[in-house]
Amino acid sequence: MLLILILIAALAIGFFGLPLAAWAGFAAIAALLVWWPLLFIVVPVFAVFLIKDIRRKYITSNLFNFIKKKGLVPKVSETEETALRAGTNWIETDLFSGKPDFAKIFAEPYPELSKEEREFMDTKVNEVCGMTSDWEIFRDRDLSPAVWEFLKKEKFFGMIISKQYGGLGFSALGHSSVVAKLATRSQVLAITTMVPNSLGPGELLHRYGTEEQKNYYLPRLADGREIPCFALTEPNAGSDAANISSRGEAFKDEDGKIKIKINFEKRYITLGAVATVIGLAFKLSDPKNLLGHGKEPGITCALLPGDLPGIKRGRRHDPMGVPFVNAPLWGKDVVIETDRVIGGDAGIGKGWLMLMECLAVGRGISLPSTSAGGAKLVSRVVGDYSLVRKQFGMSIGKFEAIEEAMARITGFTYMIEAMRKFVAGAVDRGAKPAVTNAIAKYHATEKFRTIINDGMDILAGSAIIRGPRNLLAHPYMGVPVGITVEGANIMTRGLIQFGQGAVRCHPYSYLEIKALMNDDLEAFDHNFWAHVGHLVRNKCRSAVFFITRGYAHQPSQGGIVGKYERKLAWSSAKFAFMTDVALALYGGGIKMKERINSRFGDALSYMLMASCTLRRYTAEGSREEDRECVEWVLQYCMYETQKAFEGLYENMGWGFKYTFGLLSRINPIGTMPADWLGHKLAKRLLEQGEFRDHLTADIFMPDAKEHLSVLEKAHATVYEMEPVLARIKAASKEKRLPKGKPEMLVKEALAAEIITKEEAESLKKANELWLDAVMVDSFEIDDYLSYQMKSSK
Repeated sequence: MLLILILIAALAIGFFGLPLAAWAGFAAIAALLVWWPLLFIVVPVFAVFLIKDIRRKYITSNLFNFIKKKGLVPKVSETEETALRAGTNWIETDLFSGKPDFAKIFAEPYPELSKEEREFMDTKVNEVCGMTSDWEIFRDRDLSPAVWEFLKKEKFFGMIISKQYGGLGFSALGHSSVVAKLATRSQVLAITTMVPNSLGPGELLHRYGTEEQKNYYLPRLADGREIPCFALTEPNAGSDAANISSRGEAFKDEDGKIKIKINFEKRYITLGAVATVIGLAFKLSDPKNLLGHGKEPGITCALLPGDLPGIKRGRRHDPMGVPFVNAPLWGKDVVIETDRVIGGDAGIGKGWLMLMECLAVGRGISLPSTSAGGAKLVSRVVGDYSLVRKQFGMSIGKFEAIEEAMARITGFTYMIEAMRKFVAGAVDRGAKPAVTNAIAKYHATEKFRTIINDGMDILAGSAIIRGPRNLLAHPYMGVPVGITVEGANIMTRGLIQFGQGAVRCHPYSYLEIKALMNDDLEAFDHNFWAHVGHLVRNKCRSAVFFITRGYAHQPSQGGIVGKYERKLAWSSAKFAFMTDVALALYGGGIKMKERINSRFGDALSYMLMASCTLRRYTAEGSREEDRECVEWVLQYCMYETQKAFEGLYENMGWGFKYTFGLLSRINPIGTMPADWLGHKLAKRLLEQGEFRDHLTADIFMPDAKEHLSVLEKAHATVYEMEPVLARIKAASKEKRLPKGKPEMLVKEALAAEIITKEEAESLKKANELWLDAVMVDSFEIDDYLSYQMKSSK
């Protein structure tokens, strides 16, 4: 009993993170209670650790030298350090801490569009969507000239440019919402609008340009007189963008003026074939130090007019058949003035920092926006089609196999939108959360991949026959584009989410690394022993949460929010403890443990997405209509977090596998979403009402003749005709009518006076509408061949 009480006291001290002095006092009391001679061991040991000078001289210094000698500290290159310094931390730091402050997280403002942004969405965005036919874009391989002109005239390319320079000056949420809505109409339209407002000349100039550069270029970019692109990727430099081979060399011309001669080969450049101003990243060398920044200033960004001598362009890539403008670019001995360097003299050699800081923000805006828009489109199409389409006398959306996929579509759509808005709001408040944005990009695109695959499966033949009626084929074709750009997902998961997060978000690891690199024993002593205390605290918290299933955490709110706060607190403590174990176990080698990094990244990601989901739910007033959807998402996130931990235990050594692994399976943090909950979500997606409308808010609804509107009308008609069909079905069961599908017994029901003439007429029109809704396109052979020839050019 005494030992049990001592253990409980130790767990309590660790759980609350009390200082070393408290541990010393506890150890002394425990020694007295157990066997007083133990004091002769306890007192000297704690004295050594409590007296900093003694600890530093006899323990820390030896540890410091051992770590350096064995090369256990991760080497951080200059480019890696720049990437680590770029951006800021956000709520992911709380999750890394093992003790997240949920009151602070839920106090984070949840953004809404300004009046001006809402008006733009409801007018200009609707107008350009109405002008756009996605089928015609794919047929003609481009936006129409009228759409291009409208985008320029209405400053769609200048959303992020401030009003001072003639732009719209929209918030990150405003910019994101416009792109998301455009994506509900056409991927190509969304991408074409997105790119000038993402990483490129506009953003770089706003952040780093000289006043002369801003005053000249920004008004021209805002109103479309200039079309921008940004050229970074090369044949041998994709994810490893720091190793670009494009070269620029400073020299003096015949008049003694300093200029830069550049040679480059770039690929995958969106808008490259039509851009009038090219943002270019290249490595600048200056053998004679003419610029005064050394012989190798490094990566530099410059603005090049598209018609400069030596630039070759005009060819096009064909990215999965999706006809947004994407192209290779070449430059041979292209000569520019030094004032074309972004930022002028101050920008020389600062290109990598510029790129990392912009990507730290951009990843969380662009692709999550297109994914959110695409998810809403799929949700609406699947909800409509699954009710209208019947097999074996029943709407296909009522089959359990299809319900399972519909639940994923519904839950993921809600989750993506929660993450999109919450992250955009953080950016608008000045945050540049690099790790969160990498997670947002990765999971928004991956979850949309699942959504569109599920949608294709449900619509089956209707989804694979291309034509104006097919609303899913083109988004499906474009999925690999989102997966690949702004950092390939496979690399993002393996390297950035946890690999970068473990350094920049952990309270001590980066400070320890810097202390070792700078030979700063005092800083290392402080941070290392604080790190040890951090590990002990989180092990105790993890143990207490395991025993109490999270109920040791006092939630900031009740109900479903409090329930999952507890699970997140438990997950965070376990995650923080396992992070420290991995750092100790692998040392500098953890950078190469990409499978381990990926599983840590998964755990962090699902904790973050659960936090975003809870924040959306509370910010929107804890709507009862959304509660089941939120519950499903949170169950899913906790289940995936559990799977990530199990993967870590299985692969970090037999000791973890047969201790933590077994205990984790006995008492899991989460289990897969319940079937009954999935059934509820699928049912909600089929039903007309507030939930479905809220889930797909800001989807563009075209005129009545287009197929989405046909599906919507057919969907509504199912509910209108339900009472009439129910009477026919009942009469058939009572043998007053022959057996058969109720909608096929209209004449007989009318003759038997089971339905009225008006109801019969309505059913006839409804049958025609339902048939129209599930029809697919076909083409005359000449039209088919003409389209195929145009597509292959």
